[in-house]
Amino acid sequence: MPTHEVTNQPPPRVDVDEFAANIPLVEAVERSAAWALTELGEVGRLVGSARFQEDAVRASVNEPVLRAFDRWGDRVDEVDYDPSYHRVIAEAVAAGAHTSAWAHPRAGANAARAATFMLFAQVEPGHACPVSMTHAAVPALAASPQLAAEWLPRLMSREYDGRLAAGKTSALFGMAMTEKQGGSDVRANTTRAVALGDGRYSLTGHKWFCSAPMSDGFLVLAQADAGLSCFLVPRVLEDGTRNVFLLQRLKDKLGNRSNASSEVEFDGTTGHLLGEEGRGVRTILEMVNRTRLDCIFGSAAGMRQCVAEAAWHVRHRRAFGKLLVDQPAMEAVLADLSLESEAATAVALRLARAHDDDAPDSDRAFRRLATAVTKYWVCKRGPGHAYEAMECLGGNGYTEAFPLARRYREQPVMAVWEGSGTVIALDVLRALTREPASAEAFDLELEAARGIHPLFDAHHDRVRARLRELPALEPADAQATVRSLVAALAVALQASLLLRHAPSAVGEAFAVTRLGPDRGAQYGELPSGVPTRSLLARA
Repeated sequence: MPTHEVTNQPPPRVDVDEFAANIPLVEAVERSAAWALTELGEVGRLVGSARFQEDAVRASVNEPVLRAFDRWGDRVDEVDYDPSYHRVIAEAVAAGAHTSAWAHPRAGANAARAATFMLFAQVEPGHACPVSMTHAAVPALAASPQLAAEWLPRLMSREYDGRLAAGKTSALFGMAMTEKQGGSDVRANTTRAVALGDGRYSLTGHKWFCSAPMSDGFLVLAQADAGLSCFLVPRVLEDGTRNVFLLQRLKDKLGNRSNASSEVEFDGTTGHLLGEEGRGVRTILEMVNRTRLDCIFGSAAGMRQCVAEAAWHVRHRRAFGKLLVDQPAMEAVLADLSLESEAATAVALRLARAHDDDAPDSDRAFRRLATAVTKYWVCKRGPGHAYEAMECLGGNGYTEAFPLARRYREQPVMAVWEGSGTVIALDVLRALTREPASAEAFDLELEAARGIHPLFDAHHDRVRARLRELPALEPADAQATVRSLVAALAVALQASLLLRHAPSAVGEAFAVTRLGPDRGAQYGELPSGVPTRSLLARA
C-alpha cells in the first residue's frame, strides 16, 4: 500500500560503539585510566550491538515472575527471568562491571570499572542493581575474615551462574535492609537475630524491600542482643539445602522492571554475623557509600542514553523544511541536555578515581562529602532530563517502542534508592558539621578552578560564605535550607571539573547556564552567546 511507505523516520540506532560515541566519557577515562581504553571499546561495541539491545528490551518487557510453590505445593521461592536477562548480566559480569576494581586494584581501577558499569547501565539498567550490590558487598565482607575468605573469590569471579545451587564458583549479592515501619530509619528494624553459636544466628522478621532475591548471598540488618547488627544470609546453605527465604511478593515498580524486588519473610533463617554485634550500621557504611556512588553512575548513564537517542533523532528527522538539528530552538534544547550529561559524567569519573587505592589521603575526605552532594544532585536531575529528551522524539518518544519511555521511568529509582533527597541532604549537613576535613577537601577541589571564569569565582565566594554561616544557624534553620546549599555545592563541583578538564566552550557554557544571572528553569532556556554547535558536536 502506498501509504505504508516509511519516510522521514530515523534509522535504527544499532551496531554503534557506545564508548567511542561518548566523547566526555572517553576523555574522562583518558585522564583516569588510559590503560582501559581498549577493553572499554570492546564493551562499547557489545552494548551498542543490535543483539544486546534486543536482549535489553526483552528483559524489560518480559518481566520476572515469582514462583513461590511448585506444582505439588512445596515452597521453592524462586524468581523466573527471561533468558535475555541472564545473557545481559552474564556479559556485565564477564566484563568485570561488578568487582573488577577489587579484583585488580591499580591506578584508575575504579574509574575503569565505573565506565564499564555505565556502558552496561546505559542500555539495560535493571541488571545493574545486583551488579552494584555485589561490588558494594566487598568492603562489608572484610569485617569478617573467615566469611571474606569463603565468599570473596566467588564475588571476584567473572563467571555467571543464575541457579540456586551449592558448589558454585561465582556469586552475586543482594541486600535486605529496610522494613515496613522504618524505611531509611534502619535503627527502627524489628527483625530479630538469636545466636546459635559459631557465628551463626537464627533470623525472624519481614523485609519490605529485598533487591535481586535470586542472588547467592544477602547483607541483612537485624536486632541482636547487643543491638542492630549485620548478617550475611546465604540462599543455599553449606550442606546444599535451601535457607528459609520466603518470597512473599514481587514489588510492582514504576521502572527497573527487569530487576526483581521483593518482600521476604525470615522464619528461623540462618545468618552469619558480619563484624561485631551492635555495630551493624558501621559494618555496612562503606557498602552504602559504594551503592550511592553507583546511583550516580546509573543516573549519568541514563543521561547519556537520553542524549544519544535524542541527538540521533534530531539529526535524521525533518520538520518545516529542514532537519531538526538545524533549527535553533531544538539545537538549544539538545545542547543543554548534552551539557548536563557532560557534567554528570565528569563528576562521576572524578568520584570513581577518588576511590582508588593510590588516590591521595585528601581524596578520602573529599569523597565523603562529594559523593553525598553529587548523589543528591545528579540523581535528582535525571528524571527531568529524561523527560526533555523524550520530548525531543515527540510522539515516538512517548511510546514503548522507543527506549526513552523506559528510561523516564527508570531514572527516579537512583534518586530514591540508598537515600532519597532529604536523607542525602541531611547526610551532607552531618558531614559538614561533624567532619570538617571533608568540607576542607571539597573546597580545595573548587579552589583549583579559581581564576578561570568570573561567574564560577563569584559562585564559589557565595558557597564559602554560606558554609561559614552554617555553624551559627539553629538546627531547624540549617535543615530547612540545606537543599539549596547542597545544590550550590553540586553545581560548583561540576563547574570546577568542566572548567579545568573539558574544552573551554563546554566549561564556559556550563558556568554561564548554571551559575549566571540568566540561567533558565527549563532545558533550552539559554542566554545568548552559548556555543550550541560546539556542544552538539560532542553529543
